[in-house]
Amino acid sequence: MSDLNSNEQQPITVSVSRKVIPGKEEEYETWIKGIIKASSKYPGHLGVNVLRPSDVTNGEYVIIYKYDTYQNACHWEKSQERADWLDKIADITQGEETRKRITGLEFWFDLPSISTTMVPVKYKMAIVLFCVVYIMVLTLATVLNPFIGHMPFWIKLLFIIPTQVLLMTYIIMPVVTKLLKNWLYELNS
Repeated sequence: MSDLNSNEQQPITVSVSRKVIPGKEEEYETWIKGIIKASSKYPGHLGVNVLRPSDVTNGEYVIIYKYDTYQNACHWEKSQERADWLDKIADITQGEETRKRITGLEFWFDLPSISTTMVPVKYKMAIVLFCVVYIMVLTLATVLNPFIGHMPFWIKLLFIIPTQVLLMTYIIMPVVTKLLKNWLYELNS
């Protein structure tokens, strides 16, 4: 029970994927702007990212939004305002949406081939993150030092941290997670 309560107090990231009917992309883009503006007024809203159709997204739009707690995310998701916005896209999207919810740092350990109800073992996530963060900080500090070595420490961090987060999110963690999936998810147990 305490694990459920602690998860309810962690930030939650929700991704929603949809196929847009060809030729309706402009309408959908307008809809995205409107629903983002509407959702940003709700308590705990932490931001939205939109991935446009590509090979990576299987030709779908993916809207990724984040709230500070599960309760605040539910407040938006169960709102009449959101329902009204969803009614507006019935004629411009095809098929059902695909939804995925992730709490905490689990988004770095996300594998499409693993059920959304399975999460990696927390102590294993901590071990992997410690190793990856340590190696990346050491590597980036060494590689970037000739360019930023003369700068104050806090400015160096402004270069190192965003670079590290982007590399971890889009390159390093997907590869590491795929390599360690049996161990992280205890699939062989």
